[in-house]
Amino acid sequence: MTTEKDRYFMRMALKEARKGLGRTSPNPCVGAVVVKDDRVIAKGYHTKAGKPHAEINALRKAGKEADGATIYVTLEPCNHTGRTPPCSQALVAAGIKRVVVGMEDPNPLVDGRGLAFLVDQRIEVLTGVLTEECREINRPFLKYITTSMPWVVMKSGISLDGRITYKKGTSGWITGPESLRKVHQLRDISDAIMVGIGTISIDDPSLTTRLINRRGRDPVRVVLDSSLRIPVSAKILHLDSEASTWIFCGPEADVKRKEELRAIGTVVRSVERDATGRLDIREVLAALGHEGITSVLVEGGAQIHGSMLRNRLVDHVNLFYAPLFAGDNGIPVVQGLSVNSRNEAIHLEKIECKRFGDDVMVEGDVSYQS
Repeated sequence: MTTEKDRYFMRMALKEARKGLGRTSPNPCVGAVVVKDDRVIAKGYHTKAGKPHAEINALRKAGKEADGATIYVTLEPCNHTGRTPPCSQALVAAGIKRVVVGMEDPNPLVDGRGLAFLVDQRIEVLTGVLTEECREINRPFLKYITTSMPWVVMKSGISLDGRITYKKGTSGWITGPESLRKVHQLRDISDAIMVGIGTISIDDPSLTTRLINRRGRDPVRVVLDSSLRIPVSAKILHLDSEASTWIFCGPEADVKRKEELRAIGTVVRSVERDATGRLDIREVLAALGHEGITSVLVEGGAQIHGSMLRNRLVDHVNLFYAPLFAGDNGIPVVQGLSVNSRNEAIHLEKIECKRFGDDVMVEGDVSYQS
C-alpha cells in the first residue's frame, strides 16, 4: 500500500531524475533516493548513457548505510548487463530491504525482470508510486523504446493571425525575449533541433543553446536540404560545439557537394522523396532514431510543420503567440496541410497556457482524428 511518505520520497527521486533531462539519451532519466528510518541517506541520478545508473550513484553515496534501507527509484531497476552492470543485483548486494518503484520499464531487456529478481531475493517491492509523473519526464524514451522513433515537438513563434514572418523571404522577430529564453530551455532538453533550408538561407541561425547563468547543451542540428543549397559559410557548419550538424538531402544531390560538406565535419544523409516530392520526413526521423536520438525539436519552417502534421508525426507543440497582427504578407505557421471540417482538424489535448513577457505559450499533446 502506497503511503504519503512513499509519495514524498518519490517526488524527491523525481527531482533528481529531472537533473538528467536532455543528457541521458538513448537512456531514460532516472532518479533514486536511499532512505533509512525516515532519513534521507543519499540521492543519485543517471547523468549520461554509459555512466552508472541512478541506483548505483545513490548506493555509492550511501555506502554501508544502505544496508537495511529503502530505495525510491523512478524507473524499474535493470536486471541485465548492458554498458553497465545490473542495478537489481547491486541493490541486493548493498542490503537494500525495500524497493519502491515509480513505473515499470517497457524496455524489452527489462520489462518486469528487474522487479521479479528482487522479489525472488525476498526484497519487499512496491510499484506504481506517482506513475504518471514518472512517465511524464520520460515521454521521449517511452516512445523511442517502443517504436524506435523520436518524440517530436513542434515549436513556433507566431502572430495572432498565425504568421511566422512579416514578409516571405525575410526574417524578423515575432515574439519577445522572454519567449526566446524559454525556447533555449527547450533546446537544452532536446536531442536534436530541426529546420529547413529556408530557415538557414533567411536567418543563418546558430541553432545552439544559450542559457542565463549556466551552460546549456547544444542539440544535434538537423537541416532538411533536398538539393544541398546550404552555403559552406553558414554558421551551423562552423561552430565550436560538441553537437554535430546533420543535413538530409535527396537521392539525386550532387556527390561533390556532399564530399565538400563532409570534409568540414558535416554529416550528410540521403533519403527518398515522398509522394509530394519532398524529403520523406518519416525516413528522416527513423534515421535519427537509429542513431539513438529520442527527441526532436522542430523549429520550422511552415512546410516542415505541415509535412510533420500531415504524416501524424508531431507528438507535442509549444506555440508562442505574440500580441500582434503580422498581416497578409507573412507566411502561415503551417503549409501543405488541408482539412475540411472541425472533426477532421488536428486537435490538442492536455492544454496549458503560460505567459512569457507579453507573449502567451500554448502547449499540448497532439491528437489526430481517425
